[in-house]
Amino acid sequence: MGAKNGEYEHDYSTMAKNEHKVRLLGAWASPFVYRVGLALKLKGIEYEYMEEDLKNKSPLLLESNPIHKKVPVLIHGNNPVSEWVVILEYIEETWPENHLMPQDPYDRATTRFWSKFIDDKFIPTLGMVLKTQGEEQEKAMKEAEEALKTLKRGGLKGKFFGGEAISIVDISASCLSIWFEVLGEAIGTKFIDSEKFPLISSWIEEFTSIDLVKESFPPRDKLRAYHKSLL
Repeated sequence: MGAKNGEYEHDYSTMAKNEHKVRLLGAWASPFVYRVGLALKLKGIEYEYMEEDLKNKSPLLLESNPIHKKVPVLIHGNNPVSEWVVILEYIEETWPENHLMPQDPYDRATTRFWSKFIDDKFIPTLGMVLKTQGEEQEKAMKEAEEALKTLKRGGLKGKFFGGEAISIVDISASCLSIWFEVLGEAIGTKFIDSEKFPLISSWIEEFTSIDLVKESFPPRDKLRAYHKSLL
């Protein structure tokens, strides 16, 4: 029996709606998931956030990211995109308004360099501080301090890493704000001293004063408790 015209119209409109639907699979404490969510908000893109239990991963996550089985995963319509850097570039190319990357090829390459530098130098530090104690933990913190000196010299160009507007480098460096601050509180230290790193400290203050940025952070007390549970 054939479907009525109204049913065809309903099916077509549902398919058209799903074609443009944006979903983000994530975990609330992940700085990588935060980066993607912030990029979507800065672009003004409506999306559905879906919290994953990483100890009991959903079939949707396993199907959408079968290789790494990790978050974040962006699903645009029926097309999944994984790995936060790849996702942010996909977002930039799909929704070009409110640019998060410069248009000049050299400047784009520089942006990619500093984003990778931040991930290579600071994200492992978070893991090492959580997993180690004593000399190993102190070594990780010293390495982070050296990386901060490099970032200060080469990466920070103005009010933001992108100059006067937030760029992907600022989004990458969001881990230096609440995540490093809360981890420092959890172990009784301070990662970023305002006297040693006044420019980085000023950037954190400027970046976290933006309502959209601030409202997107996970609850501070909950994040602190989470870090303490991992120590």
